[in-house]
Amino acid sequence: MNATDLKNIQAPLKDKYREQPQCAVITLRAEGKIGEGISCKVETGKALVEAGLHPATGGTGMLACSGDMLLEALVACAGVTLRAVSTAIGVPIRSGTVKAEGDLDFKGTLGVSKEAPVGFKNIRLEFILDADAGDEQLANIKKLTERYCVVYQTLTKGVDVETKYSVSI
Repeated sequence: MNATDLKNIQAPLKDKYREQPQCAVITLRAEGKIGEGISCKVETGKALVEAGLHPATGGTGMLACSGDMLLEALVACAGVTLRAVSTAIGVPIRSGTVKAEGDLDFKGTLGVSKEAPVGFKNIRLEFILDADAGDEQLANIKKLTERYCVVYQTLTKGVDVETKYSVSI
């Protein structure tokens, strides 16, 4: 896909969202089924993923870890966003690798220490690109990727999460 193809695909959507802003607000959904043992089966739209405890919290390592899935979502979103913005501004990327890693202190999630945070203490995101891009172009790609990546923005800006619990009879 080139910049013209991308603009041709996105132009009608942008026009629609300008004319009918309410159409731009979409609710994404995910659902999981509590599984056997300590697991949760999540339908991704393409496959069924069974998540469980990380080995550092007593898991076997045979099930997906939700922390890994969060980093994978960041990598996927950032990679797609980078490709879209580089295409839109005409900077060809031949190939590349996106890596994310994050540090967790499992004393928090296991309740060993109330001072230890529950969740990632920090996350590092790295892009290794095969491209003929100068420093100014890379700076622009970085700025636009960070601005338009949904998962990156959600993680860096934070979001209110409502919870609701009910018991089915």
